[in-house]
Amino acid sequence: MNIQQIKHRYGIIGTSRALNTAVEIGLQVAPTDVTVLITGENGTGKDVFSRIIHQFSKRKHSNYIAINCGAIPQGTLESELFGHERGAFTSAYEARKGYFEEVEGGTIFLDEIAEMPMETQARLLRLLENGEYYRVGSSKARHADVRVIAATNKNLLELIRQGKFREDLFFRLNTVTIQVPPLRNRGDDIELLFKYFALEFSDKYRRDPILLEEEAVPLLYKYRWPGNVRELRNLVEKLTVLVKGDMVSPETLQSNLLIQERYLPSIVRSNDFRSFEAEESSPQEVAELKKLIFELGKEVAELKNAIYREIKGRPSAAVASGDYRPMRYPQYDDIGANYDENGEIYPLEVDNRPPMIEESLSLARKERELIAKALEKHGSNRKKAAQELEISERTLYRKIKNYDLA
Repeated sequence: MNIQQIKHRYGIIGTSRALNTAVEIGLQVAPTDVTVLITGENGTGKDVFSRIIHQFSKRKHSNYIAINCGAIPQGTLESELFGHERGAFTSAYEARKGYFEEVEGGTIFLDEIAEMPMETQARLLRLLENGEYYRVGSSKARHADVRVIAATNKNLLELIRQGKFREDLFFRLNTVTIQVPPLRNRGDDIELLFKYFALEFSDKYRRDPILLEEEAVPLLYKYRWPGNVRELRNLVEKLTVLVKGDMVSPETLQSNLLIQERYLPSIVRSNDFRSFEAEESSPQEVAELKKLIFELGKEVAELKNAIYREIKGRPSAAVASGDYRPMRYPQYDDIGANYDENGEIYPLEVDNRPPMIEESLSLARKERELIAKALEKHGSNRKKAAQELEISERTLYRKIKNYDLA
């Protein structure tokens, strides 16, 4: 079977290069017994690729089971995977086989592997390395002939740095990696999927398929799609039920998008999108990112002001002389803005003065000299140097590294 036939068989809709590459890798590794790690955001369909690998492997006539490690309580996950003996814990009234024993000779798909507790990770590593495992409450080693496919929507390398995931297990799982692209990186697939789901739900609800007005189509490509294909499918079903008539206007589409704030600059529809691994952002992560951007903007403004004071004196004198004009930029939430003694916002660059070409060209050099002088004055005491420069220590550390002043 070729790739198009495989995609048709498993309901994979799309023609993007990243998607086809993921299918190709799945077919290549299927006949082998190597461990596969599937990465991708929630809603991208990682489980479909695990089923493709199993169905085109030599184990296709044996059992296949999919386990969501995040859906099983941590205290019982070991028992579920490896089984337990009678009396191993309070409610263990009789011995029980685990999933690895039940699926002997077949394939087990461990979804959300990042949610697995560290103790269970150690047991899984032993099984992957030598095929041995122990039931909970038993000292008798058992052997398992099972192929393991794992999936995650988390950055495992970051979890390793945080001490939440075993490095040795990561390298053991990461024999072959399949990256499932997020929907926003799949170009024309977004519109293709919309039409596909519209036909699907028109049949289900016995009505004509909904269509997008021409002005509404760009909204599909501007939206971030944090829920990926799953979110798009739910949206089309919702519109099929609620929209009167066949046409969906831009206003109707936009009002029914799940998260109104998440828009990106216009994406050029193309089949040549490159995939990248990204994690779905929670509201807390978005808030932290906005805070970080705000802090970075302030640090840049602080450093510019320090340099400008060295070159031209205090900004307040410039304001008094009329070199600066108070301006406000509410659309940027004042990120990176500069403030005078009255709390007014003014731009660092002046629109009506002649450009200072020589100073602009030597800005980096002057910045380096200024930082070097401050460090020398305070005997390399970075805290005092940062106070002298009126910038944060974090900004100073970064500049010291950039200018090789350590």
